[in-house]
Amino acid sequence: MADQRLTANASVSQANPVLEAKNLTRRFGGLVAVNQVSFAVQPGEIFGIIGPNGAGKTTLFNLITGLLAPSSGQLLYLGEAISRLRPHRIAAKGIARTFQNVRLFGELSALENVKIARHIHTKSGVVAGILGLPSAVREEAQAEQESMALLDLIHLGDRAQQKARNFSYGDQRRLEIARALALKPQVLLLDEPAAGMNEREKHQLSDSIRRLRGQFNLTILLIEHHVPLVMGLCDRIAVLDFGQLIALGNPAKVKSDPAVIEAYLGGKV
Repeated sequence: MADQRLTANASVSQANPVLEAKNLTRRFGGLVAVNQVSFAVQPGEIFGIIGPNGAGKTTLFNLITGLLAPSSGQLLYLGEAISRLRPHRIAAKGIARTFQNVRLFGELSALENVKIARHIHTKSGVVAGILGLPSAVREEAQAEQESMALLDLIHLGDRAQQKARNFSYGDQRRLEIARALALKPQVLLLDEPAAGMNEREKHQLSDSIRRLRGQFNLTILLIEHHVPLVMGLCDRIAVLDFGQLIALGNPAKVKSDPAVIEAYLGGKV
């Protein structure tokens, strides 16, 4: 019965999804971390991925961004198979992410952290940069201007020259979002962006995510343990448990699904 419900939900997708997983599977020896997961994400959606610890959520993000290759199944971005591409190729195509554990360059300034990501789109080579050719100088100035604009957007512009390691945990997470936006993505993956935040900061984060979606015309995939935030923010939600997709739909449908309640609370409903 549950399998029939999931098949029906998974097949209800509009034409031309921006991102589509087809029977995506990842094995680590005898452990199946992601097991035959299928879903389609539509342009402009905020799509939540939730589930208990160890459900396979971050492994799924790693498959989408090329940090892991699937054992089987397929991942499509704008209709193109990307399952075997390297991470930098996927990033250049328009998929950016943040990480569950902040991965900034601590000894570099906030501005430098953002500019590093922006350089994936520059056309001048290393030689042109070393020689200070006009094309390289123009691109560097543009990269700095755009990076500063992103820092201003997340209210860190006045701290652009400070080292990233000196920022609070919440500010580091915001800086990581700015760095991801510097890649000029069409799809933004946020891995537990509200981790370590208080309730006020979580409300601000929700507002920021909605604003970023509109301002940058983004499709957003979100992993988050704080279920109320996900329920209030996301258009649709996928629920994983032991690597399997157990529910897929709008927040009202997902939160009342017996399989979801059982996964979070244990025991039969």
